[in-house]
Amino acid sequence: MRVLLHAPTADALKRARSNARNLRVRQPDAEILIVVNADGVPAALESPDPETDSVLRLCANTLVARNLDAPGSIKTVPAAVETLAQMQIEGWAYIRA
Repeated sequence: MRVLLHAPTADALKRARSNARNLRVRQPDAEILIVVNADGVPAALESPDPETDSVLRLCANTLVARNLDAPGSIKTVPAAVETLAQMQIEGWAYIRA
């Protein structure tokens, strides 16, 4: 199972992190990614979560537009929209958190 959670807002990021934790309990072998863009990016930077930060992918376009920097511990993707589309093409299940 490969699940792609999309978090474009601070509230969506909270839900996505909760969804990721819950899914790990029920499906420990599931691949999970949380793609974060727009208002979700500053929220991710302001509230680190060691349990889910490893599955975050921050939108580089949002980082540049908002003059933000991601710590080395959190990975980025060039553009959330491109990543979301490509991963769905590759068979990932998309869920808007």
